[in-house]
Amino acid sequence: MMEKQQYAVGDIVRMKKTHPCGSSEWEVLRTGMDFRLKCQGCGHLVMMPRTKFEKMVRAIVRTNGKPAE
Repeated sequence: MMEKQQYAVGDIVRMKKTHPCGSSEWEVLRTGMDFRLKCQGCGHLVMMPRTKFEKMVRAIVRTNGKPAE
């Protein structure tokens, strides 16, 4: 069985779809039942349910300022 990915405030994630500004990287500002994300291209803030977030995320780019392993 696969282990659930852990996300933390400050992580930078790459999403499957790009934002209209052209960036596909987002910073996690809040976790829980809903995730608050900030676009790294234009600074737009978005809230989305955890289930939608987990389906849309492709990879963790950086974890709290450190490159992901």
